[in-house]
Amino acid sequence: MSEASPGQPTPSQRARLRVAAVYVGAALGPLGGGVVAPMLPQIGQTLGVSAHTVALSLTVYMVPFAAVQLLSGTLGERWGRRNTVRVAYLVYLVASLVCGLAPNITVFLAGRAVQGLANGFTSPLLLAGLADMVPRDKLSRSVGISASCQAAGMSFAPLVGGVAAASSWRWAYLAVAVAAGTLALVPPPGQRRPGAAAPRWRPLLTGQIALLSVAALVSYMAAGSLPFLVALYAQDHLRLRPDLTGLALLGFGLAGMLLGAVWGSVLERASARWCGAIAALVTGGLVAAVGLTGSVSALTVAWTAAGVGSSMLTVALQNLTVRAVPANRSGALSVVSAFRFSGSALAPVAWLPLYQVDPSLAFAMAGSSLLLAAAALLALP
Repeated sequence: MSEASPGQPTPSQRARLRVAAVYVGAALGPLGGGVVAPMLPQIGQTLGVSAHTVALSLTVYMVPFAAVQLLSGTLGERWGRRNTVRVAYLVYLVASLVCGLAPNITVFLAGRAVQGLANGFTSPLLLAGLADMVPRDKLSRSVGISASCQAAGMSFAPLVGGVAAASSWRWAYLAVAVAAGTLALVPPPGQRRPGAAAPRWRPLLTGQIALLSVAALVSYMAAGSLPFLVALYAQDHLRLRPDLTGLALLGFGLAGMLLGAVWGSVLERASARWCGAIAALVTGGLVAAVGLTGSVSALTVAWTAAGVGSSMLTVALQNLTVRAVPANRSGALSVVSAFRFSGSALAPVAWLPLYQVDPSLAFAMAGSSLLLAAAALLALP
């Protein structure tokens, strides 16, 4: 058995490095997508537009990110997972530099759109690559760690953006560009699969993928994308200052960051289908309870507990999806992820009108909709 040359990493060290790169890559997407949120006023001031106009960058990022995932997994497998992810990271690097150097809002929004497009290729292919790099009996825990890293990216994005905004918001995009360039050096394995070896679209057109897509969409629409509604409730009805609202909401993301690996280990010994369904029901009850809280402490406890349940639901969904179509794992992950993040776009449309009528009704309906996610998971074969 050959050994590595002096100073060169061994095969096992290279394998661990690739796995670590997948985990860091899982955090980069939500970090780069959400870092803009605390910097909206500063970006608007620099580019000569209102913060509300800059806020369009959130939508401009999410729409191509979600839409391209209907195709990106299968296309990436056909082109070669390794090369596709490397190119996507390099495109993300360039787009981040465009954002950081943008002279006007048009260029900035264009850069954000390209960021979202590139991230739509990296996310599913990284998770599919992870499934090929770790032993099958360790896959559930590895998927849980990946979910924790995604939650970490979402949780720390406001912190990174806020720190950058204190000096110059442009530094945040430079940091994201450097991270993308570094990750491009360590893409996941996966060669081009042409001709008869190419993954097919037809295996994705199944009831199993449809049920997972429904569960993923509802899980994000009714829980993962509700911080905006919780923040409104905290400020409108509990009279919480905006600077303290973020602290009250922080527990949801921290729960996902800290518990992903734990839930992955649980799913190595338990049914992901049943765990996901139970998590959906528990999370639904806690989301509904948020709208009934009368104090900041009660809201913080209820929302953090909802984050615990939502974390289990996310890890269960990812575990079920990564195993759903072995012949086109990336395709399955990208399609389900497209529906998952479509929930982000639907959440304000679905819940804000109800909130304006009665806040408790909005939270009750959001929580009740998770019954649909539980039913979809239990209906899986």
